[in-house]
Amino acid sequence: MHIRQYHHTDWARICEIHDAARKFELDASGLADAFLTLEETGETEGLFDATLFVAVENGVVAGFAGYTDDEVTWLYVDPARYRNGVGRALLRAVLRAAGKPLALDVLVGNGAALALYQSEGFRIVETISGKLAGNERFAATAHVLRFHAAGSIPAHQ
Repeated sequence: MHIRQYHHTDWARICEIHDAARKFELDASGLADAFLTLEETGETEGLFDATLFVAVENGVVAGFAGYTDDEVTWLYVDPARYRNGVGRALLRAVLRAAGKPLALDVLVGNGAALALYQSEGFRIVETISGKLAGNERFAATAHVLRFHAAGSIPAHQ
């Protein structure tokens, strides 16, 4: 697997990944009816305000992640590649690139994402309720996590 910066030619593939994975995320959180595509929400949700990375396996983009100054804002993996280390590799690349601890939000009910983040040293610092990012017509509850691992940012593996 290779992690690299996002390129505009990755757009169609990250839309496919986001849309497939977002359905799993929302379904797990009881918000299946709130689904909107990345094409519909990416720009208004600040996708391109983030520094973006993609994970490439066998020449195919398998996932993507993004971060801003203080937050992991995007992390989606092709569901066909769940539990194969793609999300972990992307998260570690983001933390290394940021060079400092970041925060992130996880929808309540998204146990797989929560487990990944906690296994990498993130801890829940609060749980908040409000409008769902990307589709403000829906209410949502999310855990706010901050990186609290002892020592430094996870090393490259």
